[in-house]
Amino acid sequence: MSNCGECGYPSCLAFAVAVTKGGTDPAKCQYIDPAALEEVDPARSDEDGLEKVNRGQNERDMALVSHLKSKIHNLDFENLVSLLGAGWIAQQPDRLNFIYLGRKVELARDQVLMEGSNLVDPRDQILLYNYVSFGGGNEPRLDWVGMESLPNSISKVRTLSAYCEQPLATRFSGRANRLSEICSELNAVPGPSDQSATVGCIIPVLPRVPHYLLFWDAEPEDGFDSRVKVLFDQHVLDFLDIESLVFSAERMAERILELDT
Repeated sequence: MSNCGECGYPSCLAFAVAVTKGGTDPAKCQYIDPAALEEVDPARSDEDGLEKVNRGQNERDMALVSHLKSKIHNLDFENLVSLLGAGWIAQQPDRLNFIYLGRKVELARDQVLMEGSNLVDPRDQILLYNYVSFGGGNEPRLDWVGMESLPNSISKVRTLSAYCEQPLATRFSGRANRLSEICSELNAVPGPSDQSATVGCIIPVLPRVPHYLLFWDAEPEDGFDSRVKVLFDQHVLDFLDIESLVFSAERMAERILELDT
């Protein structure tokens, strides 16, 4: 997979899902051999293709979860508390407690509980175990930068836009007050007073990983659509790798949309 983006999708995986689930023309990818496509039974391609994509991705995710569990196996959780902004008690020395998008998380060496229930989605487990395995660091300085300013992020800018910024801009167009309310539910604080956005909130996705959400509402009379920009502390990669960082922003957007009921 090249993830070149020439098909209009942020990754080859996203394009594969669009083909198998949404009926997108596979010919949009100039690197696919048309002869190979003709061998696929059209009556079964949707179900089998999507199933294979999902199954393969889930297997990779679970393998990564297992790997990350092994990385934190010998860490001294007590020493990580201040570096991760987590909670810890001597009676449960192998558990860390912290808030993830407004919800209580208990992370042990072999399982993660969210609000007291097992966290099933491997992607959330990857994010949280990655956060712990990085070992934490100093509190963020709140020197904000865009995704494009982080190293090795060129291919991620489009993903961030497609799965985080654009959905939020569309949902809350003309509803800036509602977005502010939801951000408050996620313990957000106002951003710097000199910003020009309609809404500017700093959301603590994880204790040491805040995201600065900027929302400019639509101005139809001037021909401007609503727009969202997510900024990150310039030292955020001390706490997460770039893949997990993008996913954390996607999860933030999903959580905000979920609360908009």
